[in-house]
Amino acid sequence: MTFDSRSGGDPYLFGTDAFYASLGRAFVAMCAVVPVLFAIEGIDYWLGMGLDATAGIIPHRIDGLDGVFFSPFLHHGFNHLYSNSVPLILLGTFVLAAGSRRFLYSTLVIILVSGLGVWFTGSANSVVVGASGVIFGYLGLLIMRGIVERSWWNFAVVLLVGLLYGGQLFGVLPTDEPISWQGHLFGLIGGLVAAILFRRRPQRDPYSAESTLSFP
Repeated sequence: MTFDSRSGGDPYLFGTDAFYASLGRAFVAMCAVVPVLFAIEGIDYWLGMGLDATAGIIPHRIDGLDGVFFSPFLHHGFNHLYSNSVPLILLGTFVLAAGSRRFLYSTLVIILVSGLGVWFTGSANSVVVGASGVIFGYLGLLIMRGIVERSWWNFAVVLLVGLLYGGQLFGVLPTDEPISWQGHLFGLIGGLVAAILFRRRPQRDPYSAESTLSFP
């Protein structure tokens, strides 16, 4: 996708009307994701399906490897899901606002890195579920995107999240609490990697003086 940088319609440039419109659409989309997660949790709870045990990540076990893809959609009860909902919406909105394809590719990388990191390094006696690895991945992505794309508003978002959820950011460190710090740490790493892989690269049209930007 390309756009004329002089048109004033750059949806990735902070302060433009197109930027705010893109941000609004991304917010609506992320708000639509959370009810889906609640529906999955509700079905699991009321029907007693035991999805956490059957579709969560079970480290070091082949039959627990499919949880790499399924675990972000599962939670250990509604309180767990409540705690993840707001940061997921907030961070996901700013990640999605930068482009739907980049959002999907980045989310896939984060899920893979976070999930495989848990599978290789987690406790063999545990079952890991939850979207927190993705949340930390979005956090890492915004930090690195601010660096490689020189986007100050990405840093502003990270600062805001740090002020609101600063205590939770220490979840990347080992702890005695029953949380998967490995998922948080590898999710953060996955976000850093995704920001580099899918960064925006400025390009100039050799046949025109107009400056364009291309996106993968």
